[in-house]
Amino acid sequence: MSREKNWLIEDEDDMFFGTPKSKFLDIVKNASSEIVEDELDKIFEKYAAMEFLLSQSKDQSYDINKDLKECIFSNLDKINEIKKGLYIEFTGDIVSRLDS
Repeated sequence: MSREKNWLIEDEDDMFFGTPKSKFLDIVKNASSEIVEDELDKIFEKYAAMEFLLSQSKDQSYDINKDLKECIFSNLDKINEIKKGLYIEFTGDIVSRLDS
């Protein structure tokens, strides 16, 4: 068994009790609305850029949502792992701005 801690595992005995999603939502609810709005805008900008990159070489009939649903269905475990990591990243971005 590996001695390295997997930070994406949700452990109820952990001192930071909760999931990455629940911690993100706690921070969003209690942080300055100006900081949260700015960070959400960055998330949407990143999402828009990814959509642009995915659809750049496609024609007008391309349905990005169909491809995304198929990708999620085929890779659900990996997608959930990445999603947890993103919640942690975005939570850190907000918390780091609260301290400044």
